[in-house]
Amino acid sequence: MLVALIGFSIRDRDSLSTPEKFLQDSIGWMQTVFHKPVSLVDNTIENIKDMFEVYEQNQVLKARLSEYKGVIQDNQRLESEIEELQNTLGKTEGLSDYSPIQATVIARSSDRWFEQMTINKGEEHGVEKDMAVMTSDGLVGKIKSAGAFHSTVQLLSGFDRSNKISSWVIREDKDEAFGLIEGYDDETGRLLLEGIKLDEELKSGDTVISSGLGGVFPSNLRIGTVEEVVNDQYGLTKTAYVEPFADFFDINHVMVVDRTAETVDTQTEAEGDET
Repeated sequence: MLVALIGFSIRDRDSLSTPEKFLQDSIGWMQTVFHKPVSLVDNTIENIKDMFEVYEQNQVLKARLSEYKGVIQDNQRLESEIEELQNTLGKTEGLSDYSPIQATVIARSSDRWFEQMTINKGEEHGVEKDMAVMTSDGLVGKIKSAGAFHSTVQLLSGFDRSNKISSWVIREDKDEAFGLIEGYDDETGRLLLEGIKLDEELKSGDTVISSGLGGVFPSNLRIGTVEEVVNDQYGLTKTAYVEPFADFFDINHVMVVDRTAETVDTQTEAEGDET
């Protein structure tokens, strides 16, 4: 009977018998009932795995993005330093009358952030007290004290009345006007050029340079531009507010200007003339 049933079921037929159809449909429904929750669980597990994979990929991408941002910032910083060094070197080539000493700022005083800074050059490199210090943009201060290998720079923003810079105001179609840089206005961030004669007419944008008459700062060092002119409190002279060329708050590389070269050249020329 079993063989007969097997033979009956495996023979080629155009349609199934009613019991076979019922059995097939029953099994199909049961498979459907079991398949749906299994499929749902399986899909959920796959989705969770995909979510974890996406999260991990997202973390990797964030890390790489942070690294990329860091590389961009480092690149921008290096480009800025290269540009500053190139400008400084270009300025050095223009200071043929002096002997500039290249230096790097390594620290700024915490209690006098806007007044003093430390550079990596000292007496062993030819740096001496009261030498002028400048950037590629302009004058920033002078050497306050020099150690063997490091020096302290007093910025123009920290100058008091005891420090004066003899200066010329360069005007179009007129002779230079004389004045003295005698301080710094903290509120406006500008230098104070005082002692200007009342009859001198200054305009906004006039260039201020060192005159070299004071004996400390060499001549023709760029200081800034005139922004505003007012009479002093006694009405005897004028005071000009000067916008400095150099940024006192962002200084990385400087030049210490040795005036000895100018003096030696002058003496040599004088001896040549006498000869």
